[in-house]
Amino acid sequence: MHSFTRRTLMVAGAALLAAGISTSGYAQDRETLRFSAVFSEQDIRARMMERISEAVAEDFEIEVHYGGTLFSQGTELVALQRGNLEMGNIAPQDVANQIPAWSILTSAYLFRDADHLMTFFDSEVGEEMKAMAEDQLGIHILGPTFFGTRHVGLVPDRKIDTPEDMAGIRLRMPPGEAWQFLGESLGANPTAMAYAEVYTGMQTGAIDGQDNPLPNVENMRFYEVMSQIALTSHLVAFDLLTISKTAWDAMSEEQQAALEAAADEAMAWSAAEHQRREEELAEFIRSEGVEVYTPNIDAFREYAQQRYLESPLSADWPEGVLERINAL
Repeated sequence: MHSFTRRTLMVAGAALLAAGISTSGYAQDRETLRFSAVFSEQDIRARMMERISEAVAEDFEIEVHYGGTLFSQGTELVALQRGNLEMGNIAPQDVANQIPAWSILTSAYLFRDADHLMTFFDSEVGEEMKAMAEDQLGIHILGPTFFGTRHVGLVPDRKIDTPEDMAGIRLRMPPGEAWQFLGESLGANPTAMAYAEVYTGMQTGAIDGQDNPLPNVENMRFYEVMSQIALTSHLVAFDLLTISKTAWDAMSEEQQAALEAAADEAMAWSAAEHQRREEELAEFIRSEGVEVYTPNIDAFREYAQQRYLESPLSADWPEGVLERINAL
């Protein structure tokens, strides 16, 4: 009886040890994918990343860094290219800085709404633009992370109706030629500033305003230091959920398919949440004492599109792409 018990315990112990080794091996087999974004952990897109992380948890641990704490805005793409980062939420303007043809995707009044944006990235012409980035920059674009429609928010109480009313306005825009030109296409004087500095910049008078979707205005509490928001709707705002080609190529086809599926589901969920939230926020921001109104959209659209067509930026646009996007 003693011998049987001892033998049983030995077998059980070996089984437990094997299970421990197996569990440890499982943990070690999971690759860590570092993800960097400038949006905060309160952002809807942070919950989007949670959904993706949970869906691929068997194969990957996605290590998230929000608020620009790992890499500051505009530096994530270079970090991906240098192998210092596996995943990032990249502004299309950063891609356009390295691939001028991509500037068409950063132009004002290009996409009609979030559905048009998502349709583009699923289309043949969208696949061509993604392939261009993969071939030239060494990144794989999983898709667009829509985060609202960009509007102009200002500290001064000067009413804005047309682009001419924006003359002299120091409008914060992220660094980069494409971003700066976007500000110019609205009639403003664009001023480069990191996202994390915008609240203080408006509070101290270093800038007169910023352009962001309403969810961002809420998340960053910009409404506390602004007097008004002109609903210019000048840009269907999106970033790019991106993974380095090195990390992507190291995955099996099954893992790639699983990550793509998880990203598609989460990005669609996030877009729907942003659209729902936008409908609620205008009234909330009004209740906080900020004037929210719609300027002359036709005047802004005509002015912006003319500025783009007359600029050197449009010279780099691939032939026929504008027409193909408009036809979607």
